Amino acid sequence: MASLSLQHVYKKYEGGVVAVSDFNLEISDKEFIILVGPSGCGKSTTLRMIAGLEDISEGEIYIEDRLINDVLPKDRDIAMVFQNYALYPHMTVFDNMAFGLKLRKVARDEIKRRVQEAAKILEIEHLLDRKPKALSGGQRQRVALGRAIVRDPKVFLMDEPLSNLDAKLRVQMRVEITKLHQRLQTTIIYVTHDQTEAMTMGTRIVVMKDGFIQQVDSPTELYDNPVNTFVAGFIGMPPMNFINAMIQVEGDDVYVAFENTSIKLAERYCVPEVIERDGTEVIFGIRPEALTDDGTYVSMHPESAFSADVDVVEMLGAETYLYVTVNGSLPLTARVDPTTSESRVGEVVDIAVDANRVHLFDKDTEQSIIS
Repeated sequence: MASLSLQHVYKKYEGGVVAVSDFNLEISDKEFIILVGPSGCGKSTTLRMIAGLEDISEGEIYIEDRLINDVLPKDRDIAMVFQNYALYPHMTVFDNMAFGLKLRKVARDEIKRRVQEAAKILEIEHLLDRKPKALSGGQRQRVALGRAIVRDPKVFLMDEPLSNLDAKLRVQMRVEITKLHQRLQTTIIYVTHDQTEAMTMGTRIVVMKDGFIQQVDSPTELYDNPVNTFVAGFIGMPPMNFINAMIQVEGDDVYVAFENTSIKLAERYCVPEVIERDGTEVIFGIRPEALTDDGTYVSMHPESAFSADVDVVEMLGAETYLYVTVNGSLPLTARVDPTTSESRVGEVVDIAVDANRVHLFDKDTEQSIIS
């Protein structure tokens, strides 16, 4: 397996279009790195530069200590799994998995051993004589993974490999790829636009926007301490609520005021970075699960409560989403416990904020004020 280093990497196209800007990332051996972001953010372009399918405009890419900028894709010792599987329809599963090894003139017995071993790992031993048209989407994806595994590459690159599968299969294959990483102990770089895939699979996540890295961190750190409003809004479902609010300092207490409402913040926000903004506007971020309509909690925390009109109630079994409006103009989403929630459409309810789990961002830069 191998480590990777991307140093000041750019991808520029004719006409001045910059797809990737100053990309810097150190990837350790055996890491599972996720590149995530909206369409057009540069994540697939970055993966293709690592693979050698796109030229690098500026910068350097190393696999271990070897500079690979000008190394042909076939000589980089990587394997790529594509979104559309890219299987040969006229070949059996065995021949699809063996094809790359045959091109490398690997001995027949060794090819058979590697294919059967990969098929066993992926539980597709009974499919080796079938052709792709006789396989389901999930089985085709396993074959594509198997074709990569038999090569025993230094690095696996995966470009949205689950996007063509239905929701149930995506969940199943997420688990399978995670187990595969644990079993093979290999380095994987995985591209997706699905933040759920990113949060559940990666050891570290690279969040991208407009060709720039926004934040590189563990899933937990990204969720708890986003560096800006883009990361805060992209990671998490339903998305974080953002409110234009005013900082108010009263003695030793700090409040945020919005829509005729004032919320007292927890003690950890009473720091110079916040206090010095007394009287200034900020962006107040609240994740839906940091809002509750639990009457007991609301009565115990009146300094963190406000009234809202219930517009929509979505009951999802294990949780309920409340879509409410504050003061007739501010829409918010709350993710509440269905065992304690009694809110109904058309009612005015009291909602409390968990004052220890809110976020404050600069109004102009949209960067987090405190970590």
